[in-house]
Amino acid sequence: MTAILGISAFHHDAAAALLVDGEIVAAAQEERFTRTKHDARFPQEALDYCLAHAGLAPEEIDHVGFFDKPLRKLDRQLQTYAAFAPHGLRSFLETMPAWIKRKLHHPREIRRGLQRRYTKPIVFCEHHESHAASAFYPSPFEEAAILTLDGMGEWATTSIGVGRGHRIELDRELHFPHSLGLLYSAFTAFCGFRPFSGESKLMGLAPYGEPQHVDLILETLLDAKEDGSFRLDSTYFRYGQGLPAMTPAFAALLGRPARVPEGPLTQSDMDLAASVQEVTERLVVGIARHARERTGQSNLCLAGDLALNCLANTRLIGAGLFDNVWIQPAASDAGGALGVALHIWHRLLDKPRTPEPTDSMRASKLGPGFHSDAIQAFLELEEARFRRIDEEYELCDVVARHLADGKVVGWFQGRMEFGARSLGARSILGDPRSEAMQRQMNLKIKFRESFRPLAPSILAERADAWFVLDAGGESPYMLKVAPVADAKRTGPEGTAAGHVGLDQLDTKRSEIPAVTHVDGTSRVHTVDAERDPRFHRLLTAFERLTGCPVLINSGFNVRGEPIVCTPADAWRSFLGTDMDVLVLEDLVLEKADQPTSLIPSRAEFLKQFVLD
Repeated sequence: MTAILGISAFHHDAAAALLVDGEIVAAAQEERFTRTKHDARFPQEALDYCLAHAGLAPEEIDHVGFFDKPLRKLDRQLQTYAAFAPHGLRSFLETMPAWIKRKLHHPREIRRGLQRRYTKPIVFCEHHESHAASAFYPSPFEEAAILTLDGMGEWATTSIGVGRGHRIELDRELHFPHSLGLLYSAFTAFCGFRPFSGESKLMGLAPYGEPQHVDLILETLLDAKEDGSFRLDSTYFRYGQGLPAMTPAFAALLGRPARVPEGPLTQSDMDLAASVQEVTERLVVGIARHARERTGQSNLCLAGDLALNCLANTRLIGAGLFDNVWIQPAASDAGGALGVALHIWHRLLDKPRTPEPTDSMRASKLGPGFHSDAIQAFLELEEARFRRIDEEYELCDVVARHLADGKVVGWFQGRMEFGARSLGARSILGDPRSEAMQRQMNLKIKFRESFRPLAPSILAERADAWFVLDAGGESPYMLKVAPVADAKRTGPEGTAAGHVGLDQLDTKRSEIPAVTHVDGTSRVHTVDAERDPRFHRLLTAFERLTGCPVLINSGFNVRGEPIVCTPADAWRSFLGTDMDVLVLEDLVLEKADQPTSLIPSRAEFLKQFVLD
C-alpha cells in the first residue's frame, strides 16, 4: 500500500487530500471544520480527517506534497515590492512577519501537523502544476489539452499544457501581474464585494446589467493579443501595494467611486459586472482557442479559480473549440492539495493511469459522513424532536411532500462534497415552481442579497426536456449554465419584460421561476442514480407528486459561513434560520415540533458570522 497526502495552505481555501494506491479516498477544505470561510491556515483538521478516514497514522504516510513553492512565491513578492518601492511599504511590513514566522517554514509546519511522526521528504510542486494535475488526472480523457486560470501562483497566472496517459507537460504561461483572476477581483472589490470571496456575487449580478464598458476595459485597462494573452496596464492597479487593488486612476477612468460595501446596488454596478464578465468570457475563449491550436487536442481539462465562473465555462463550451470539456469540481486552491498528491503518484512515482468513463472524483463526495445512530445520539442530547424513517422510499416520499407543500428542507446525506458546490450531500432544498421561493431562501434562510440566483438539481434523464444542455447533456458538478427549454418558458427574460435592474426579479420567466435567472438560464446540476441514488430517489418522488423533476439546490450555509460539515453545524443552522424541515440521514426534524427554548433569535444566530 502507498499512501500520499496532499496539502494546500497559507493562501486561499486550505485543504488536505489523500490517495491510497492512486485512488482518491478523502479530501476536504479546512474551512468546513474550523467554520472560518476560505480558511487559509494550515489544514490541521482536514488533514486529521483524511488520516482518520483511511485509518492511517502519520508514520504510515509514504509521501507528502505541498501544492506550491513558497520560496518562489516569496521571490515574486519581494521583486514586486522592490519594483514599486516605496509604495506598498505598509503592505510589505504587514505581510513579511507572517512569512518570517511561518510561511518560510512549511516543512516545519507540515511535520508539526503530522505530530513529527512523518520523517520522509516533502515534495513541493509548482502552483499551476498542482492545478493541472487536479484537472487532468481525474478526468475521463486519455489525452487532453489543459488550461489553468487563477489569480496567481508563484509567478504564473495562466498555463496551457497537454496531458497524455500519466504525463503532463505545461509549455505556455502568463505571468503576474497580468492575471484575469486579478482583473475580475478588482471589479469585485470596486462593486463593493469582498475580493477573493465575492466573485460569485459579481457573476450573479452580471445578467442584471448591460456590458456598456467592454470597449473601455479592452482598450484601456488591458492589451489583448492574438494568441489569447494580455497585459494589464499598471496605471490602474496596485501591484504589491496592498488592498484595494486599484489606483485612483481606476475610479477616474470609470467616472465614479467604488461602491461602499453593503451599500445600495445601482445600475452602474450591474453594468460594470456585466462588462467585466463579458471581457472575461472573451479572454477565456481566446486563451482556449490558442490552447486548441497549440496542442491540437480535441478534449480540454480546466482548473483554477476562474474555472468556477460558470458563465465563462459555458461560453467556452459553446464556442465549439473542443469536443469535450471536463472541469475539476474543486477548481480553487483547495483542489491543489489533490493535484499535488496525484502529481506525486503519476509523475514522481511513474505510476500508470487508466481513465474512468465518467471521472475518478467519486462524485466529489470525499468529505466526512456520519452514521445515523451517532446523529440520533447527538439529537437526543440536544433534546431535539425527530422521527426516524428507516425505509428510504418512505423517507423520500415524506420529504417530497414537505417540498411540494412549499417547505424549505435542509438535506444532510452521506459524505460532504469537496469543492465549492453543494451537490446533494449538504444542500438546502425548495420547490422551484414557487415565484416567492428565491427571495424567501435568499433573505430569510441564506441572509444574503435577493439578486443571488438559485440553482436547480434535476433528474439526469429529464434534463433535456427542461434545459438546453450542450452535446454531453450532463452537468454533475454544477459548473455551467444552460437556457431553460422553450417549452418551459412562460415569459420574456431580462429587460424584454419591461423591467430593469433588480426589478427584473419580478418577472416570471418559466415554469420553474425560482431557479431561472433573469437571462433565462440556470446553473444546472444533473443527478443520476449511480452517482447519488438517494437524491435521485427524492427527485423522483417529487416528480411523482408534482410532475416536476427539479428541486432548488442551494449550499447548506448562511451568508458568511462555509457549507455545513457536521450534524451539529446543520442543527445550529436549522434552528437559526426560517428552514422548515431538517433531514439528517434518515432522521426528519420539523421546526414546528422543536421546543421554542432551543430556537435562538436571528440577531443571536448571526453574531457568529462575519458577513462577506
